[in-house]
Amino acid sequence: MTALDVNFVRAQFPAFAEPSLDGQAFFENAGGSYTCGQVIDRLYRFYTQRKVQPYGSYAVSQLGGAEMDEARTRLAAMMNVETDELSFGPSTSQNTYVLAHAFAETLSPGDVVIVTDQDHEANSGAWRRLEARGMEVREWQINDETGQLETETLAGLLDEKVKLVCFPHCSNIIGQENPVPEIVAMAHAVGAVTCVDGVSMAPHGFADVGALGTDIYLFSTYKTYGPHQGVMVVRRALADRLANQAHFFNADARTKRLTPAGPDHAQIAACAGMADYVDDLYAHHFDGDASPAERTAAVTAMKRRHETETLAPLLDFLAGRDDVRVLGHPGIGNDGRRVPTVALDTKKAAKAVAESLASHGVMAGAGDFYAMRTIGAMGCNTDAGVLRLSFVHYTNDAEVEKLMTALDTAL
Repeated sequence: MTALDVNFVRAQFPAFAEPSLDGQAFFENAGGSYTCGQVIDRLYRFYTQRKVQPYGSYAVSQLGGAEMDEARTRLAAMMNVETDELSFGPSTSQNTYVLAHAFAETLSPGDVVIVTDQDHEANSGAWRRLEARGMEVREWQINDETGQLETETLAGLLDEKVKLVCFPHCSNIIGQENPVPEIVAMAHAVGAVTCVDGVSMAPHGFADVGALGTDIYLFSTYKTYGPHQGVMVVRRALADRLANQAHFFNADARTKRLTPAGPDHAQIAACAGMADYVDDLYAHHFDGDASPAERTAAVTAMKRRHETETLAPLLDFLAGRDDVRVLGHPGIGNDGRRVPTVALDTKKAAKAVAESLASHGVMAGAGDFYAMRTIGAMGCNTDAGVLRLSFVHYTNDAEVEKLMTALDTAL
C-alpha cells in the first residue's frame, strides 16, 4: 500500500505557504476546503486570458469553451459517468431546488418521496416542500443513539408508491459513509429512483457513481479543493424524462435542461484543476498509466487510509473524556466507513469552545450546520449547536496534536 506523501500534498495548496495562515490549524473543512493551486492557476488564466463569451468563432472564445468542456469531460470520466450526465450549477442547494421542481412536474399526487433526518437541509427541505404539491413525504429516521440510517428502517417505508429516495452519502454531522449501493438496490426494487447528496463525502474522494448505481449524485466543488460550483450527475434514463427547467430551446440539451441559471464560465473551466490535482497525486505516488476512474480510485484509497490513521488518535483522545459526546460512531470501526468529520455535544457551550480553540490557533466551527433535524433527533440543543472538527487528507499529525492540546484547555 502506497503511503500518502503529505508534504507533497501540502505543497499543492497555496494556503500552507500563506503568511497570514501560518500557525493556524484548519479543522472546518466540512464547511469548505482550501483550494489547490491547480484550480487557482486555471481560474487566473481564464480571467486574464479567456474572459470573453465562450464558444464563439474567434480563437480566445474557442479556447474558453474548450476549457469548460474539458472540466465536464474529465470530471465525468473520473466519476465513471457519461459526459452529458454531468451538469454544473451555482451550488448544490440550488441544483437540488431545481431538481425538486423538475420532479414536482413529473410526479403525481399521492406519489411518495422518502427523505431522511440525517441530511443537510439542502437535500431535505426542497424535497419536503413537495408535500404541498400533493405528494406524500416519508421520513427515514436515524437511530437516535448511533445516528445511523438503518436499512431495516428503510425497508418498512418502501412500497410501490415510493418514486424517489433522497439520502446522504455521508452525514455532515455523523461522519459515517452510508451503504449507498445497498440502499439504491432497495429503492430500485420497488421502482423508485435515488438522489444521493455527496457533499460531505466528496472531499474524501470523488465517487464512482457508476459503481454506486444511483440515479442522481450531487456535490459542491468548494469542498473538493475547487471554486464555488455545484456538480450534479443525473443519469440519462432519468434526465430524459424529468421536466425541462431551462429555456425551451435547451430542452434537448442534457447539460442545460436542469440548470436554468447561466453558467459561471471561469469557475466551470477552473474545475478541471481538480482533475489536474488528482492526476498529479497519482503521478507522484504511482507508476504506470490508468483510466481516469482507476486513477481516482487509487488516489481516493490512499487519501482515506491517511485520514483514518490521522483520525484515530483524536477519537482515542475523545473517548477518554467525560465532558463531550461524539455523535455517531465513537471509534474508527472495522468497516472503513468513518470519515474525519467529528461532531461533539459539549458540556460547555459549543461556540465558547470554538472561540477558545481559535485563540490557540485552531480553526473549528460551532452551530447546527444546517443539520438541525439530526442533532435534535440525537438529543442535542439545536439552539446551542455542536462543535464540529473536520479535516481532510492534507491535515497532518502535528495539527491533530495541536488540536488535542487546545481542546484539553478549551473543554
